[in-house]
Amino acid sequence: MTLAEATAGIEYMIKDIVTDDEELEAFLFSLGCYSGEPITVIRFSKGGCVVSIKDGRYNIDMDLAAAIWV
Repeated sequence: MTLAEATAGIEYMIKDIVTDDEELEAFLFSLGCYSGEPITVIRFSKGGCVVSIKDGRYNIDMDLAAAIWV
């Protein structure tokens, strides 16, 4: 399933980043978002979600969340 379909408050393991946009993939990698890394949706907000990756919290839109497979 994608991160957009995840349940808030549960820690997931990132399985894959599925996108044709190399810039988007590089951006996610710079946040620490890559295969094998744990990620947690803190909450869903209007048009996006707040996620916890490593020691940081980030607000990402639903298009970005749909590219992250957990």
